[in-house]
Amino acid sequence: MASDLEGDRYRHFELDIENLLDKLCENVDPEVEQRLKKLGERLISLYHKRLVKINHSVMELICAKPLIARDYEVDIEHYLGANLTCDIYAVKGNGVLIVEVETGYTPPNHALDPYMYNKARIGSKIARYSSHSNKFALATPNYNILHIPSVFSKPPRFRTDKDVEEIKKLCDAYYEQPPITEKQIRESILQSIHILDIDNGQEREIDPEIYQNLISNVENPDSIGRNEYKNHVISSN
Repeated sequence: MASDLEGDRYRHFELDIENLLDKLCENVDPEVEQRLKKLGERLISLYHKRLVKINHSVMELICAKPLIARDYEVDIEHYLGANLTCDIYAVKGNGVLIVEVETGYTPPNHALDPYMYNKARIGSKIARYSSHSNKFALATPNYNILHIPSVFSKPPRFRTDKDVEEIKKLCDAYYEQPPITEKQIRESILQSIHILDIDNGQEREIDPEIYQNLISNVENPDSIGRNEYKNHVISSN
């Protein structure tokens, strides 16, 4: 019985990947299709080893497609060394782009502090992965919100010691091993954000500063204004 359930689980994963690839490969060059399918095969292999999950894998493939179309050599679940693996490792010429996919999942042990946990998670990823690439980006589905520490919207030269200290303290509270260094925080850059439309297999790239401006009212509801909120409630009734 257990082996039957596991077999069904594998088949469901493979079928989801195949259906997504059919959607992604519509009206694309044969070379793009071939490289996408190769990534799909890699994900299926990793799933059999219990190293990936379907929701995350789907997002990686959607994010990989436009990079492949732009002549990047793309690898998925790429090992960087020192027990660190990145979601997408894309190389073009001498440049390296790393993209980390954020599904929005919060583990049960952070049920009472999901906002701070995710903010620390995002901050630690920006700081940690930037040192391994020329460009670093985040990808997330269009139903999720990335809680990006505001310090990363500033160019490195404008980050104060206080900025760095605050992010260091936040990251250390959630990620002790290996610790994020002040140098990583000071020098890291978030280049872009990829918004994923999973239902339609599409993605849209957006500037981090524009993204943070768009979500500022969601993260800080007081900034909307009491009168505006009151008017909304009245009109809703």
